[in-house]
Amino acid sequence: MKTVVHKADSRGFADHDWLQANHSFSFANFHDPMKMHFGALRVLNDDVIAPKMGFATHPHNNMEIITIPLKGILKHRDNIRHKEWQQVLPGEVQIMSAGTGVEHSEINGSEREHLSLFQIWIIPNKQNVSPRYDQKNFEIKDRKNKLQILVSSIDEDLEGSLKINQDAIISTIELSKGEQFIYNIKSENHGVYILNINGEVEVNSEILNTRDAIGVSEGDRFTIKANKESQILFIEVPMLF
Repeated sequence: MKTVVHKADSRGFADHDWLQANHSFSFANFHDPMKMHFGALRVLNDDVIAPKMGFATHPHNNMEIITIPLKGILKHRDNIRHKEWQQVLPGEVQIMSAGTGVEHSEINGSEREHLSLFQIWIIPNKQNVSPRYDQKNFEIKDRKNKLQILVSSIDEDLEGSLKINQDAIISTIELSKGEQFIYNIKSENHGVYILNINGEVEVNSEILNTRDAIGVSEGDRFTIKANKESQILFIEVPMLF
């Protein structure tokens, strides 16, 4: 089994006053040749956005974009179908298949509270598809000591998850202190990027504290143990990049 460890304090950091951004992989002004991607996972940004601030209208193409709000109110609009602002709240997940091209805006919808979110970009396995948007709420109770699948391939018949154009799986779990979970990797061509959202867990004898991450590949399974109550994000992607 092959592993790569990314400690939280090794991430790129940008302070734009209105935006505090941590980059797990090279992005914008942060460039690290050893952190260009993990398989088809290209971007994992951990953003905090000031009240009433956000990203003006900007374009994307041929990228699968997943946004997971953690705290606050995200407002989104685009040129696909949401001409007016659409709320995305903690507990919900948003996906955009940019395909042939999409323009969108994202802002903090609160006048007082900061917005915290993860944004994930996954390289698609289909180019120039019709742009598509979707969002869904996921119940917290459904990830207590069991895997909750948030996103999966549009080509896979996996009910209850949002769909993207890549043979990828994004999932999460909340583990109670002392609990263990065995994660089975889909195939030998896949790897899993594991981000400890909060708490303390152990993966292959590596301790991960809040926002630490480890990439696991060239194996069929791994065990994750919670030393403290923890929430973990799994991003499983093909490693053929």
